[in-house]
Amino acid sequence: MTGQDTLNQQRFRRSLRLQGYDYRQSGAYFVTICTYQRHYTFGKVIDGDMVLSQWGEIVNDEWRRTETVRANVEMDAYVIMPNNIHGVVLIVDDATANRSANDYHNANLQNTAGSLGQIIGHFKSIATKRILSVAATREAPIWQRGYYEHIIRNEKSLNEIRSYIISNPGRWSEDSLNISGR
Repeated sequence: MTGQDTLNQQRFRRSLRLQGYDYRQSGAYFVTICTYQRHYTFGKVIDGDMVLSQWGEIVNDEWRRTETVRANVEMDAYVIMPNNIHGVVLIVDDATANRSANDYHNANLQNTAGSLGQIIGHFKSIATKRILSVAATREAPIWQRGYYEHIIRNEKSLNEIRSYIISNPGRWSEDSLNISGR
């Protein structure tokens, strides 16, 4: 595959985001962010409990810090696993109030300032910089490209997702992201 082929694949990559949805608006979002090639980077699950590595501690610090550097964001339930992080991100202040009418026609609302995509991108960037500052070598990227998101539409769904997140380490042996458990 040539460099041009790779560029063309990236250009035509199908977005997993809800078409036309403004990811800057107030709401609750369930996100899963995976490590590059699902490497076990952030620690180990031992007897149903997650034990964070040094890099896992950095990810934990940066995840929690996200709400202190963004007035419109609250971090709800989350768990860092060996090769991913699951979390609920709450955008609490409607960042759409300050947009121009032209923004409604923007085809890429998920990555504009104040959007969920921009919040996750910033988190990944800062966590990566901190990890690389303590890493002995840089053998591969830290994160898989992109992330999974689900718009949480009601309180029942939010509570089910919180329960899933909290119980995740105890179910690690059955988790689809546990590549050693297959």
